[in-house]
Amino acid sequence: MRWQGQTLDDADAAALPGLENRSGIVRSVTTPEFAGMTFHEVLAKSALNSVPGPSKMPFRWTINPYRGCSHACVYCLDPATLILCADGRQRALGALEVGDEVIGTVKQGSYRRYQKTRIEAKWQTTKPAFKVTLADGTTLTASGDHRFLTDRGWKHVTDAEVGQRPHLTVNNRLMGFGVGPSSENATLGRDYRRGYLAGIIRGDAAIFHGEYRVGKQTRKINSFRLALIDDEALTRAREYLELEGVKTHARQFAPATAKRRALNAIHTAAAMNVAAIEALVLTPASPSLEWHRGFLGGIFDAEGSCSRGILRISNKDPELLDLIGSSCDLLGVTHTRERASTNGVTDIRVTGGLPMRQRFFLVANPAITRKLDVVGSAVKTTADLRVVSIEPLDGDRELIDITTGTGDFIANGVISHNCFARGTHEYLDLDGGADFDTQVVVKTNVVDVLRRELRRGSWQHETVALGTNTDPYQRAEGRYRLMPGIIAALAESGTPISILTKGTLIRRDIPVLTEAARRVPIDVQMSIAMYDDELQRSIEPGTPSTQARLDTVRALTDAGFRVGVFLMPVLPHLTDSIAAIDEALRRIKESGADHVVYGALHLRAGVKPWFFRWLEREHPELLSSYRGLYPGSSAEAPKAYRQWLGRRMRPLIRVHGLEVQSEPEHDRIRGMRRVHVRATAATVVRPAAPMLF
Repeated sequence: MRWQGQTLDDADAAALPGLENRSGIVRSVTTPEFAGMTFHEVLAKSALNSVPGPSKMPFRWTINPYRGCSHACVYCLDPATLILCADGRQRALGALEVGDEVIGTVKQGSYRRYQKTRIEAKWQTTKPAFKVTLADGTTLTASGDHRFLTDRGWKHVTDAEVGQRPHLTVNNRLMGFGVGPSSENATLGRDYRRGYLAGIIRGDAAIFHGEYRVGKQTRKINSFRLALIDDEALTRAREYLELEGVKTHARQFAPATAKRRALNAIHTAAAMNVAAIEALVLTPASPSLEWHRGFLGGIFDAEGSCSRGILRISNKDPELLDLIGSSCDLLGVTHTRERASTNGVTDIRVTGGLPMRQRFFLVANPAITRKLDVVGSAVKTTADLRVVSIEPLDGDRELIDITTGTGDFIANGVISHNCFARGTHEYLDLDGGADFDTQVVVKTNVVDVLRRELRRGSWQHETVALGTNTDPYQRAEGRYRLMPGIIAALAESGTPISILTKGTLIRRDIPVLTEAARRVPIDVQMSIAMYDDELQRSIEPGTPSTQARLDTVRALTDAGFRVGVFLMPVLPHLTDSIAAIDEALRRIKESGADHVVYGALHLRAGVKPWFFRWLEREHPELLSSYRGLYPGSSAEAPKAYRQWLGRRMRPLIRVHGLEVQSEPEHDRIRGMRRVHVRATAATVVRPAAPMLF
């Protein structure tokens, strides 16, 4: 269904982004059972979908009662969460936009390193939230679905409502640098501005008072000059002075040379302005915390450096050195005063590694971004980021999430997972990111429409495949119960049925399937590609566990069905070893499955970039090999690899007493007409998100 000929009620049109100009009847429904999700109930004009044109698919007809998938993960954070941006600053999540550059991470060799990336999608939802508190004082407000990187891998904030998943517990250690008990940026109010001016002017400006004679007259000279190579700090100082009523002029102070960048300056020679500046930069009798923040920001822009992981502020003036030290103490920045050099310059060095450097940048908010760069730095967690508590918050919260190119971002100083956008929902003119997870389109009248179509004289009773786009037994089916009616309608019309799912909800319909099987052949396939729990959670978060699906196979076989398992996709170098295949087949056989359908990883054009990003993040050592196997626009593994896989698979399948059914062999098993669907979900991995039918 491509939405032709459907309209939206005016009251509900706004609830379905991207479909405002379509036609049809839609009722948008939310329920506490599916927090943060909206089900758009659509009256479809057709139920049976014909596979268009020449196709490699071994079936001609499908039914997709749902678009979008409630298996999918929805991660979200509080809008006030600070996100580390590419310029080194931390900004509130709510203030960021698509296209903004932020910092994510990539795995390079033995280390995960900070890397620039862009925001590719952003969305908002309302759902229950939890407050996670870390030992260093950092707090995070996030949904239970959100995932953070720990020293033991990615973990959700809380366990799943149904089943189990890796989740945070007390003493788990998050990765990153944290932000400590104070998670807010400097307010940049008047006290901050005056502190900043005191730091940058006392640190690097020149103020001169003098006299010179012209003939018999004596003229007084009053001048102020601040010269810097970084225009960011110069511009901020000039703006802050103007807010205090002091106007300055800008000019070039020294041209660029082969070894030095151009030096620009702001200056004034008005006695009134110079006097005002001298008054502004005096230390107040009782400076506020904001003044100290501003002072540190200004003195760092004037005299500070951050190179090779060392942050220093250098000066000769004992009064300024004492003021730097006391400001750091007040703001919780650990430091040490190093011995003066031969020229009398003393360094105050910030200690505590990246966590303390980032805290300094957060509280002081210096203007010069080149000094804040973390790109390329290794993720080495030295702050105490142990989880000390996870508390549910009252009511629902407005939460935000983003998609980035690296698949993660830095939230309140810790590494946070994000959702990948799914292209399949864009087929419906809906957003492929948030909408796929939260806007599930339901064809509520699909059973009635299907019965009408099956009564047509032109219907040839060809096998109908269910599960070729989105899973018919996703969680939403628990609410709408469309599958029992679909199964009954097909069986009553004498139409063979093929079902491919990774949802355990199919167990609910075993009595319906048993009754239908008395009339028509029913082919049931369970998609179970991963038998390593950690890998399964990484690639298919939000889906039932491998064991839960194997238990479902057992329930179906106990009910008399001959069930096949789609051991697809087989991932080169990840799941194609003899040990991995043998273990998978052992568990499949123990579940009671009758046969196995296998096939190598297939990467469609829209999925390939996402998979390679997942691979780069999780298994960078395999990137070069995968690029060789899937060069350019190639979607299939090379024929030589597929042949090699077959030579490895078939003997092992037979050893375990299972029937061999390779990917291209779809026609018959033991004389019964069966359709083994080469479905999107079974052959395509979508990184860090469920593989969807």
